[in-house]
Amino acid sequence: MARLLVVHHSPTRSLQALTDAVVAGAHDESIEGVEVVVRPALEANADDVLAADGYLLGTTANFGYMSGALKHFFDSTFLAIGGQLDDSGSTDVANDSGTTARRPFGLYLHGHYDLTGAVRSVTSITGALGWRQGYEVLGVLGEVTDAHREAAYELGGTIAALVSDGS
Repeated sequence: MARLLVVHHSPTRSLQALTDAVVAGAHDESIEGVEVVVRPALEANADDVLAADGYLLGTTANFGYMSGALKHFFDSTFLAIGGQLDDSGSTDVANDSGTTARRPFGLYLHGHYDLTGAVRSVTSITGALGWRQGYEVLGVLGEVTDAHREAAYELGGTIAALVSDGS
C-alpha cells in the first residue's frame, strides 16, 4: 500500500484548520490504496520519510521563513533521506538521484504578512531532495475561509491520488 506522510507544525487555529482539511482530503473516499500518516514536525523522523511515497508539508510563515519546527524536521532528516550538498556545502538543487527523489509533495502555509520567504525556503530544501511539486502551493494570508479549507482538501486529495497511482 502506498504511504502519504503529512508533516506539519500547526500551533494556531488557522493552520490546524488547514491541516485538518488537508488530511480529510487525503482520506477522500474516492482515493484507494493510500495509508495517510500524520506527524507533527517535531516528531517526524527519517524513517517516516523513507517509508513514504509522497509528502504534504504544513507550516506557519514566521518572520519570512518556515516555522522552526519544520526547519528542525528538515535539519534532522536531510542527509538521511537523500539530500545532497555540493562541494561548497550548499544544497545540491540538481539532485535527482537521492533516496527520496522524484516523490511528489504539496505545501500549505499560513501567515499574516508575507509568505514569500517561507515558500522559497521550503521549496529550496525540497528541490535539494529532488522532490517534485505535485500541486500548487496553498498559501493563506489572514483569516482561513471556507474557500481556503476547500483548497486544502483539494491539495490533500491531489497528493494522495498521485501517491495512489504511483505518479
